Order: sequence, then structure tokens, then C-alpha cells
Amino acid sequence: MIKILERQSAASTRVPMAGPAVRLPLLQRGVVLFIALIVLVAMTMAGIAIMRSVDTGNLISGNVAFKQGTLQGGDWGVNAAVTYLLAQANTGQLNNNYPSGGYSAIASEPADWAADAAWVNSFTVGTDAIGNTVQYVINRLCDTPGAPSQVNCAKLQKTGGEAGNSQGFMGAQFTNQPMIFYRITTRVSGPRGSTSIIQFDVAIQHS
Repeated sequence: MIKILERQSAASTRVPMAGPAVRLPLLQRGVVLFIALIVLVAMTMAGIAIMRSVDTGNLISGNVAFKQGTLQGGDWGVNAAVTYLLAQANTGQLNNNYPSGGYSAIASEPADWAADAAWVNSFTVGTDAIGNTVQYVINRLCDTPGAPSQVNCAKLQKTGGEAGNSQGFMGAQFTNQPMIFYRITTRVSGPRGSTSIIQFDVAIQHS
């Protein structure tokens, strides 16, 4: 009997073997979701910044193109003004002011060419295909109105047959009518408020 009890006591003290560990679910605290939201907001802001950068670049490129267009329109104004001066060079009309034609027989200078007040007596050449409006103002570089021979004007005296010059060989010296200087100022107003003001000096000979 004693041996049987010893076996039973030994069997009762036997420790069961451990099975596979069971992991309890961890508590989710929303850290990954919070980080994902931050990344999403950052990507959205970066996309908006890129869109604005592209829009700004396109706007700058467009403004540069319109500015170049106004500069090209200035040539149209200068050519129209020179055509007018050549047509009136021998008529005597250039001796006096002609406000409706954008012409002044004196060398007046406004305080600011960019102000609209400086273009009250200008002549509008027209509007080109891209919407540039061209105007010009002509100033004869003289102190007062009158014939160039009777007033003080900026002029260029052309002479020939001077001593020491090939033109003087077997020829007499001569002096012709001086060339009078005129200042042409053009303003070209284009789309998006683009404006260009160009000045050009020409010398025209009167008979």
C-alpha cells in the first residue's frame, strides 16, 4: 500500500507542459492614422504650391510676350511719324504747332511720359492685330515756332568740299540747307496693362 500512495503522490505533483502562447490584442491608439493625416496634408500643400508656381510661371511668360509685342508696335508708330514728317517737310506746316496731328514745333517735355496727361495731344496710329494701341507725339527741337532759319533749333549743317577732304579735290566748297532734329515719342498700350514708351530722334532736311 505504501508504494501505491507514493506513485499517486508523484503523479499528482507532475507539472503540465506549457502550450502555445496566446497573444492578447494590443490596444490601438491611432498613431498611424495621425501620421497618415499629416503626410496627406503635407502632400496636398505641396501640390497646391506646385500649381501656383506653374500658374505664376505662365503669367510671367505671358506678360513678357505682351511686353515684347508692345515694343514691336513701337516701330509702327515711329514709321508713321517719320512718314508724316517727310510728307510735310517742304509745306511749311512743321513751323507751327499741330496738336490734332500730335505735332509740336517746340521741344516741350512733360513731367512724366507715363501719365495720360502727356498724351492729350497725341496722334493715334491705330490698333494692331494683337490689341496694341499705338500713339505718337512729335516735337521739333526748337525754342519757338517759326521757320528753322529764323528760330533757334537743333540742327546738323551738312557741308562738302572741305580742305583736306577728297570731296575738295577740283571742287568748290558748298553749304546746303541744314537738317532739323525731331524727337518722336511713341506709346504702345497692350493687353494686361502692358505699356511701352519709345523715343527716337530723326534729322530731316528742309528745302
